[in-house]
Amino acid sequence: MTGPSPTPQVRATVHGWPRQGPSRELKKAIEGYWAGRVTDDQLRTTAADLRRDAWRWLADAGISEVPTGDFSLYDHVLDAVVMTGAVPARHRLAFDADPLDGYFAMARGADTVAPLEMTKWFDTNYHYLVPELGPDTVFTADARVPVGQLREAVALGHTARPVLVGPITFLLLSKPAPGAPADFQPLTLLDRLLPVYAELLADLRAAGASWIQLDEPALVQDLSPAVLNATARAYRDLTSLTDRPQLLVASYFDRLGEALPVLARSAVEGLAMDSTGPAAANLDALASVGGLPGKRLVAGVVDGRNVWINDLERSLATLATLLGLAERVDVAPSCSLLHVPLDVAVERDLDPQVARWLAFARQKTAEVVTLARGLTEGSIAPQLAANRAALASRAASSLTRDPAVRARCAAVTPEDARRSKPFAERSAAQQARLQLPPLPTTSIGSFPQTRELRLARADLRAGRINEAAYEERIRAEIHDTIAFQEKAGLDVLVHGEPERNDMVQYFAEQLTGYLATRHGWVQSYGTRYVRPPILAGDVSRPAPMTVAWTAYAQSLTERPVKGMLTGPVTLLAWSFVRDDQPLAHTARQVALALRDEVADLEAAGTAVVQVDEPALREALPLRQATRPAYLAWATEAFRLATSAVRADTQVHTHMCYAEFGEILGAVEDLDADVISLEAARSRMQIADELAAAGYAQAVGPGVYDIHAPRVPEERELTDLIDRALLAVPAERLWINPDCGLKTRSWAEAGPTLERMTAAARRVRDGLPR
Repeated sequence: MTGPSPTPQVRATVHGWPRQGPSRELKKAIEGYWAGRVTDDQLRTTAADLRRDAWRWLADAGISEVPTGDFSLYDHVLDAVVMTGAVPARHRLAFDADPLDGYFAMARGADTVAPLEMTKWFDTNYHYLVPELGPDTVFTADARVPVGQLREAVALGHTARPVLVGPITFLLLSKPAPGAPADFQPLTLLDRLLPVYAELLADLRAAGASWIQLDEPALVQDLSPAVLNATARAYRDLTSLTDRPQLLVASYFDRLGEALPVLARSAVEGLAMDSTGPAAANLDALASVGGLPGKRLVAGVVDGRNVWINDLERSLATLATLLGLAERVDVAPSCSLLHVPLDVAVERDLDPQVARWLAFARQKTAEVVTLARGLTEGSIAPQLAANRAALASRAASSLTRDPAVRARCAAVTPEDARRSKPFAERSAAQQARLQLPPLPTTSIGSFPQTRELRLARADLRAGRINEAAYEERIRAEIHDTIAFQEKAGLDVLVHGEPERNDMVQYFAEQLTGYLATRHGWVQSYGTRYVRPPILAGDVSRPAPMTVAWTAYAQSLTERPVKGMLTGPVTLLAWSFVRDDQPLAHTARQVALALRDEVADLEAAGTAVVQVDEPALREALPLRQATRPAYLAWATEAFRLATSAVRADTQVHTHMCYAEFGEILGAVEDLDADVISLEAARSRMQIADELAAAGYAQAVGPGVYDIHAPRVPEERELTDLIDRALLAVPAERLWINPDCGLKTRSWAEAGPTLERMTAAARRVRDGLPR
């Protein structure tokens, strides 16, 4: 008589880890290196220490296989550019002379060399550097970074799994290099790229890798037959290699869809699949293709992008159904934990009752380990009981529901989200009020956040100065910012936002329903980290948030000063949103709170109000079928926030660092009077796209790339204005930077704005009278 089948050994793993360190040590070291305070060796030592500490913590927590190669000094896609030898020609000499400085030049630019374009990583708020490929691109393997990190982990005694951007995703995320034919498709380079991946796999196997993770998140999008065929060919060729580790192909952020049978039929040894949010459809799809017999399945049952605790019992039930669909099932978060803060335990200011509802990277790792142990051993009753209690506490909390907010939302009518006059009539009324010249100049919003401002904010938090002294410091900064803009010759001014720590957090701290963290840093790009607030309950605006500062700035000048607000979609997309109601409901709540602020700005005499929506494209669902519903509620939320103003009050919006060409209909549906967009790195591509789409409202395509630490020559700015005029007529063209100037110094931003206004005047003087 045989006994029961042995319980399968289920292991815990993660796809990737936050890079910055507990106190943002990496940011400080890199910026110190740029400033000349930190040497090359010191920077590399700091990075190695952070990797060592992360691997040690993960191993001690119960992670059986730590990731390597996910750590980056700037961006993992830029690392893939280096790894495949796809360094653009304009950067090649600098990179060959000094790989570290050449690497950062690709990310940030140099005195005479433009950086790579930057855009959003799928529908997240992480930005990646866009590879530039052309028919002449020659790929060469450079395994120094992935091999070096693997060897570090192995030397420390860890079982490690290198993580690389997969070949299909790398090519689909690339764009044609300058000078490439207009119809060039980077995917046509696949046969040229695969031998490089073969060499990388061999090098990593020789360094001790038994598994390699190839990240292919591009496969969760709608795919053409050409992409599916390329995927099948890529993994046929890679799995036919004899000198390679086992391959784990990872997808996340949505369902695999039509790519699932392609990968399931391939000879790859494992798949890592998201099963949270829209990717939950992967579970039924996996069963429909007959599972993954003989393969490894890494099941992403813990949400790696949001901060709410996992429902452990539900995840255990999901995992139980998966055990029979693959030879080996391991437990993981849905994606890299790069997208969440490090540790809830350090958030001393959070209500302990609320903190029970939250899981950051360390807590999510603990959840993964608990689930793996529950499947293998079944001995997690205390953890399940605590989890049930925390989930019930959140569901019953008065923080989550406000009857007055819900009643106001229910009373909204379609007319509430429409301007009173069409654009042509509004434009005439606004020009009569504002009296602006052709090619009016403005800035996007924020001005440099100086060390003195940050110290003043820290002094206020620490009690070293009182609120009155802090406000006096802010008024002095606004005074200087207005004086500079008048002297530089800008036509529509901004107050510079010195009082704002972040364009989302500032508002979240003044709206009900939001929670703020003190240490909840998440990488946005490079050394830029943000602290996304947590949207836990119903949203309303108890009091005006910006009116006093805008009115003070307007009192200093006769020129119009823009009121500056962050839009409802961005306030959601750049927060950790509640997962207990549809996003459309939450967006309407936020929009109504902003509507009150816009009304108060107008009542105070503000003639121009800018409501920024840089996240409109970023939050676009990855699958076409779900996009119309999203765009409908997203654009309605913007209009609901802005449509109550008079016809002669000018509404601006701003968007940056995403591909907006595919949502031009939604951009038009916003019905903003002026839209400013990132355009410098792409050489006015968005202006051309708007013109081709027949966009009829005013446009400010950015002429100053604010993410590059250089002061462009006036000639460069003039050239970009001239290019914009080929697409947008002068009477509808505004001149402005790509984005806010918060991350730039005065030494960079000041001269550039002066050159920008000079360039605008030069072009303006040459216009037909």
